[in-house]
Formats: sequence, structure tokens, C-alpha cells
Amino acid sequence: MLEIKDLVIFLDKIHLFNGLDEKQLASIALKVEEREYPKGKVIFKSGDKPDGFYLVYKGRVRVTLTQFDGTEKQLSLMYASDYFGEEALFENRNRSATVTAQETTTLLFIPRAAFESILKQYEVLRPNFEVSIQSRKLARSTNFKWLGKNEVIYFIARRHKFRLFVALVKPVLATLVPLGLLFLGMLTAATTPFALSIVGFVFVLGWIIWSAIDWSNDYFIVTNQRVVWLEKIIFLHDSREEAPLGTILSVGVETDYFGKLLGFGNVIVRTFVGKLEFDNVEHATQAADMIREYWERTKAITTRSQMDVMKDTIKQKLGLPIQKRQVELAPVVAVDEEKVLSTPLWLLALSRLFQLRLEDGGKVIYHKHWLILIRRAWRPLALTLMVLGIFFWRIYLLATSTELSFIRQNASGGYSPDTIVVLMLLLMLPVGFWLWYEFTDWQNDTFMITNDEIFDIDRKPFGTEEKRSAQIEAILSTSYKRNGFIAYIFNYGTVYITVGGTQMAFEDVIDPAAVQA
Repeated sequence: MLEIKDLVIFLDKIHLFNGLDEKQLASIALKVEEREYPKGKVIFKSGDKPDGFYLVYKGRVRVTLTQFDGTEKQLSLMYASDYFGEEALFENRNRSATVTAQETTTLLFIPRAAFESILKQYEVLRPNFEVSIQSRKLARSTNFKWLGKNEVIYFIARRHKFRLFVALVKPVLATLVPLGLLFLGMLTAATTPFALSIVGFVFVLGWIIWSAIDWSNDYFIVTNQRVVWLEKIIFLHDSREEAPLGTILSVGVETDYFGKLLGFGNVIVRTFVGKLEFDNVEHATQAADMIREYWERTKAITTRSQMDVMKDTIKQKLGLPIQKRQVELAPVVAVDEEKVLSTPLWLLALSRLFQLRLEDGGKVIYHKHWLILIRRAWRPLALTLMVLGIFFWRIYLLATSTELSFIRQNASGGYSPDTIVVLMLLLMLPVGFWLWYEFTDWQNDTFMITNDEIFDIDRKPFGTEEKRSAQIEAILSTSYKRNGFIAYIFNYGTVYITVGGTQMAFEDVIDPAAVQA
């Protein structure tokens, strides 16, 4: 049975209860019930009446949703200090998901009546819960492919709507132009102003829609592993900046007059290599509190891991048995053998030749996008095609003409081959070498990821080779950028990896978001 002081310490670490002092937390702790659940025990099912609010004190629970076809979809995994069940209480509806204990789990339960009483007594808690509910709803409506297997979104928000209103000022003012043209057309009974006003209205409407979508594409995210800033400008720019929770040094919030009035601010996360600044974030204070909480969790986990290593070292020196710890291994990518066997060898060789992502013996190798190859090799490729075209055209003429032949007798009585055919064959040597050089140079620029290292290899044919590497555990921050319409359409960009005081760049790789993840 947990003591009140233990419950107070536990509640004080959770961002939901920020704003309460020790005495107030103790009054809440008196209303908490401790419940034990064995592995596999269902805590509540989808459709059940909401009976209260749950906090995970120890163990792990799985949140699932039964889909229309009867299969279960995992929504999230929750660990110590996580919580669930508040959404149905706030919205006065039945449970929307099923929660099951994944191992022996201790939960802290606050009955519904006590929960409602706490919110009435401490109004300062209501915004914290409302932000959490809004965040979880937004997280369910999005699908980020770069999230890890056991990575859970705890907080997600867009820029405040004030930024959207500011962005809409220009297109709204621009409507005065087509309105003026429309008024002019009505006065003069001319068709040209009417036509121009229609074009103007369509342009302004597109501008408004583009501004709204542009605002909705920017996200500030806190997961159980990292903080992430996603920024996307449609067809022009796409980037993701992130920092692992373990690299954070401090978290702060800056607000101005309008920010305090409307409830937004700038969240500044300082790391070993600089800072991530999330401007005009909605619920900035709550976001900063959540970052601090999960940052503290990460430090606690690191401390426990270091203590475990020290204990194991001492046991080893004393000759005592060392407890084996479970290590989660990355899943092996299955190869579709039937598809490989049914594919012709020449097609497999060709696809491997231009493959942009290759998995080989636990290594993942990336090449630059094929558009970069075209940009480099279009001149020798065009010359090669031209030479081949002239060569085969000449061969066709020689084969079909009665007057021309490949071997002809010259004026001195000797025999010589056709001049154009020989010239094209001779031109193929330097042009073909040029094409081979550009292709080999493109193929030799590789970025490789292993289980514990990353490599940036730049090798010139008949020239220098530069190889840079870094330990994965030494990575401090990562980000990626896709600049320009072409990069956006063909989904390639550059991934930046900060290691110590240097930065490595995986340039022009396909799907940079997946590479960064």
C-alpha cells in the first residue's frame, strides 16, 4: 500500500497537476485508489461507461481500438507516469478504446465523483486536461510514418490561430481589387472588368485556401523519445527539426502582450548543439511543462541504467551471477522470396543498379536520388544517344541501300570501312567513358547506416575517397529539408545530423523523413 507522501511525489512529477502545492496534492492523494492488474487483464473495454481516471504507477498498458473488420489497432503503449480515461469523463460519453495490462501493473484510480470534485476545487487543472485531450485527438487524426515502433505522441499542437488570421490579412485585403473591378464593370457595362474580377476572386480564394493549408501543416510534437518541429510549405519547402530528450539542457517560454492575451508563446528548447525555437505555439506553457516532465523521465531512466551497469560490474568482480536483461531487437525485414525467384535476372540486376535504398546484411545503404544522376549525366547521355542514333541509322542505310556498302574499294584499289560508322565507333569511346564516369561517381556517393554507426562515403573514380563516420549514440540532433517544387514532388532532400561539434549531411536522398527517423 502506497503512502500519501509517495503519492504526492508521484503526482508532483506529472504535468497535469502543475500549479498545485504539496498540501493540495496531498488532498488529491487521499482520493486515490491503488489497483493491481495481472498481465492480460482488461482494465476497461470500448463502450464501457466511464468510471474514473487512471494513472500508471508501475507497469505497462496497451490501448487498442477494434476496427470494422474485427481486427485490433494499437493506438499506444503507456508506461509509468502516463494516464488515461480523462477524455470520456470530460465529454460525458462511453469509452472509445480498450485498455489491457501488458505486464503486472499498478494503477492509481480516481473515481468519477472524486475526479469531478477535484476539477471544481482546483480550476487551474482544467486547462491542463483540456490541452491533453485536444492533443490526443489531433494525434489520432494524423499519421506520421517516421514514428518509431514504440514511440508515443504525448503532445502535438499547431501554431496559434492568431498566426492564421495574420496570414489571411493580405488575401482578404486583396479581395478589394476584384471587388473594384466588379464595381467598375457594373458602372461601365463592360465585360473585361467582369472577367478580370472573376479571375481575381479565383486567385484570392486559392490564396486563402493555400494559407490555411500552410498553417495546418506545421506541428510541434513531443513524444516519449524526442521533441519535433515539422514545417511544410506546400510544393516549396519541407523540414523536420528534432532533438532527443536526452540532449536537452533547458526549456523556456517567451510571450509578448498578445501571446499572454490569446494564450500562445515561443517554446525554446536548448540542447548541446544550439536551440530549437517553436514560435507562436498554442498552449506554450503546457507544452514546456510536458517537455520538462519527459526530459526528467529520460534522465531518470539514464540514471537507473547507469546504476544497473555499476551493479553488474560489482557483481562480476565479486563472482556473483548477473541478471540477464531483456533487449528488444529490431525486426528483420522479410524478403518476398517468390517475387525474387519469379523476377528475371536481368531485371533484378538493372533494379539493383539504380536502387536508391538497399538493405544488405543489417546495413541500410542510400544513394542520391536519380534526378541528381540525370542532372550530372544528361550531357554525356545525350551525346551517347546521338552517336548511337547516327551509328544505327548509318547501319540501316548500308543494309538497305544497293549503292552503299560497309566495305568499299577506294581509288588506290584497296578496301576501307565506312567512314561514318568508324567515326561513330571512335566517338563512343570518350563519350561512353564520360557517361560511365558520371554514373560511377553518382553510385559511389553513399550513405550507410548500421546498428551502431553512420557513414558518409564520397569516392571519386580514379581519385580521392573521403569517408566520415559517427556512432549513432553520439548523435545530438537531426533535421531534414526539402527545398523547391521538384524536391517536393519527387520526395528527396538532405538529412542533417549533428554529432559533437560537426554536422554530417546525407544529401539528396529519397524520402528524407524516413531516413531521419
